[in-house]
Amino acid sequence: MIAGVLVEISNKAVDKMFDYSIPSFLENRVKEGIRVLVPFGKMKLEGFVIEIKNNNIYDKKLKDILDVVDSDIVLNEELLELGKKIQKKTLASLISCYQVMLPKALKAKHGSVVPVRFDTFYRLRKNICLDELKFNASQLKIVELVCEKKIVVRKDLGDISLSSLNTLVKKGVLEEVKKEHYRRNYEEGITFKHELIADQKKVVSQVTLDSPHTYLLYGVTGSGKTEVYMEIIDYYLNQGKTAIMLVPEISLTPQMVQRFQKRFGSKIAAIHSGLSDGEKYDEWRRIARGEASIVIGARSAIFAPLKNIGIIIIDEEHSDSYKQSNCNPRYQAKDIAKMRGEYHCCSVLLGSATPSLEAMARAQKGVYSLLKLPNRVNGKSMPKVEIVDMNREMKTIRGHFSKKLVDAIQNCLDKKEQVILLLNRRGYSSFVMCKNCGYTFKCPNCDITLTYHKSSNTLRCHYCGYGEKRYFECPKCHEKALSNLGLGTQKIEEELSNLFPTSQILRMDYDTTSRKGMHEKMTNDFRDGKYDILLGTQMVAKGLDFSNVTLVGIINADTSLNIPDFRSSENTFSLLSQAAGRCGRSEREGFVIIQTFNPNHYAILFTKNHDYFSFYKQEMNIRRVLKYPPYFYLCNIKVSGKDSDFVLKEALKIKGELSRNLNNIIILGPSTASVFKVNNIYRYNIILKYKIIDNLSEVLERIDEHYKTVSKIHLEIDFEPSQIL
Repeated sequence: MIAGVLVEISNKAVDKMFDYSIPSFLENRVKEGIRVLVPFGKMKLEGFVIEIKNNNIYDKKLKDILDVVDSDIVLNEELLELGKKIQKKTLASLISCYQVMLPKALKAKHGSVVPVRFDTFYRLRKNICLDELKFNASQLKIVELVCEKKIVVRKDLGDISLSSLNTLVKKGVLEEVKKEHYRRNYEEGITFKHELIADQKKVVSQVTLDSPHTYLLYGVTGSGKTEVYMEIIDYYLNQGKTAIMLVPEISLTPQMVQRFQKRFGSKIAAIHSGLSDGEKYDEWRRIARGEASIVIGARSAIFAPLKNIGIIIIDEEHSDSYKQSNCNPRYQAKDIAKMRGEYHCCSVLLGSATPSLEAMARAQKGVYSLLKLPNRVNGKSMPKVEIVDMNREMKTIRGHFSKKLVDAIQNCLDKKEQVILLLNRRGYSSFVMCKNCGYTFKCPNCDITLTYHKSSNTLRCHYCGYGEKRYFECPKCHEKALSNLGLGTQKIEEELSNLFPTSQILRMDYDTTSRKGMHEKMTNDFRDGKYDILLGTQMVAKGLDFSNVTLVGIINADTSLNIPDFRSSENTFSLLSQAAGRCGRSEREGFVIIQTFNPNHYAILFTKNHDYFSFYKQEMNIRRVLKYPPYFYLCNIKVSGKDSDFVLKEALKIKGELSRNLNNIIILGPSTASVFKVNNIYRYNIILKYKIIDNLSEVLERIDEHYKTVSKIHLEIDFEPSQIL
């Protein structure tokens, strides 16, 4: 028999199946979707068996498969087909489409071994007659304990000697049993559930009683979307089905897991980047074995190997976290959800308080079914929002806090209430500049200024990771005239400490949450009242539910507004609205203060009035005029390399090829990327705007195929990019 194997090399030039003979001693173990070890040139590589062929007629002798890596199939029938669809949609290599689905321990990568942990148990062997045996005192103590408990864990034996235990096993008195020990444990749920209000019941009924469909759930912050999700999942579990629940940020996953665990107990499994390699490996195998029926996690959880899926839910569907943008395959989790929904004949539910324009446009056209939760479950009104014009404030204040915000924070602290402050930029300052000569510290590898991190006294590049120590003397004019300009969470934390010296401040950003478990610890500590003020980047703006938070302050609403991207207004409205929704979620009224230098911008004004549909209407008018999504599709072709002139020359050739072979298309560029140089690589963008073009994939695939052999050029093709930078 012959096996078609896709090896672990991600180079597109070898992105194809290679045939290997299946030796007789492996015939019963080699199956489609299993991981094998094969000879490849002078190397030994791992790969996936994609196809089993019965035809043994070959002109030349094939090499044998060396071994089978796993006892179980890694890629089931659905995932094998799904990988092919992703490859066709993204034009990525097929092996990368399979690798992205799997935890590190199951990827085709020779030498990547994660050990399985076991607990050792002891029990009496069947039909053993203890009356006929003699034991010493230590052995007798063990036998009596086993008789009492039926089965004993090694650690429960305390200080009893290991030799006595081994002797009983050798004599055939005790039987040693090994049971796999998962690295994560879930307590049994207490089946706690809230009584749903009428609006929630209506949504649950429509999703569970209609035929499989894609739904868009528009629900204001605090409207009880999570309770709706759990009720829908409960319905499908009772039908013998399984469920996937996606959240956009790793910081939301522990909180969601806690809520689901209270209701569903050990039926849940979690998949996200905050887990260790061993934990991911365990969770994946629990799911594949059918030991978990609900999977909760971030983007990659969409590939969980569940069978018989009844519902796929994507919370905060507007988030760009669902698009993998930094490496191949550049997939959109919402698209994968729809593919899996078709395979399992199940519904896909997209939920958000600020739906993406693309999703709402599809709902308005009837492509999706629109569901609404227009009111908060506690009957309270949305929090009052006040806009502070910082153009005026900066004339009278020192620092970055308006008098209005300072007074509001103090009022909350006096009443023992909590505050959330948002600044979507980490670090201490955006850049360091010499006031004497104008010198600015820039990354030597990237076309961007270095961000100052005061806690480590370093200047760091957030693109390539380059860092250097910050000195107090300008390296150009040698004057001590360096000034920290711009704003970051570290600087705001310092300013807060000076303004409110007795308050407990918690900073939550990439720098403080990079260690394992810190997201969960911080959110739990804040919920338990150990901190008065939570300051953070966008990770504090989404999904978090704290009953004692009555004030949200936006330090600078213009941070996302000034990004040179066509979605900047949409992202700003979404971020501000989501942040505003973190307060007033229980009995106490909420209050929001937005500090901005653009007080009349429509994204900010519509946030003040909690008016999503007016924002949607205005933004759609702009998109239509400028020919942007959802009226046009986008494709970004990034051409990059170490020689800027050569890269531009090749980019112009690509534009010419596109122009000759595609009709009814708008081609923009090539133009320099927003950050032109990253890690000493120069980057140009070619942007395509189009409706429907039958031969687009064919033309792009041909161009991509050509540049496989051009070593000086790297090509990235990104359909429906979340950002163009």
